[in-house]
Amino acid sequence: MGRSNLLGAWGEALAAEYLRRKHYKILASGYRCRYGEIDLIATNRTYLVFVEVKLRKSADFAAAREYVDRKKQERLRATAAMYLAQNSTALRCRFDIIEIYAPDGMNTAHPEINHMEDAFQ
Repeated sequence: MGRSNLLGAWGEALAAEYLRRKHYKILASGYRCRYGEIDLIATNRTYLVFVEVKLRKSADFAAAREYVDRKKQERLRATAAMYLAQNSTALRCRFDIIEIYAPDGMNTAHPEINHMEDAFQ
């Protein structure tokens, strides 16, 4: 596994732990199909949540959420539709973004985590 893959897995694990502390249940991590990948799929009492995790050293250049452009959103929607075709649910669906800022990468003692619920329609 390359360094960026390791860093991405670390960020997704941080995001999953953050969601668990907020009483979400993680259903899937790294869900893949022909349309793309969803980093985390989780539930709370009301929603089935498709989560895109964005890890950056800082927001100096642009906020991490700005990397989830219209094209990325379309891929996430198509991937979510495929997941829903295979896993029916009565819950409402939502797309969230979790930004993680870790200036020292995996050596960052206290990464900053921002959770944007219902980040796009």
